[in-house]
Amino acid sequence: MLAWLTENLGTIVVALILLAVVTAIIVSMIRDKKKGKSSCGCDCAHCGCCGSCHKQ
Repeated sequence: MLAWLTENLGTIVVALILLAVVTAIIVSMIRDKKKGKSSCGCDCAHCGCCGSCHKQ
């Protein structure tokens, strides 16, 4: 078991870093959603769904 861990340590570290980044992004998106912020760039003039994402 210890040999397997040492052989795959780089892969495990990279996977943990990616998991942390993805988790941080998801948490940030959830917090923004709760605050009523939109995930779009707010350039509604060029958006096909401009009437559906912002309250009038």
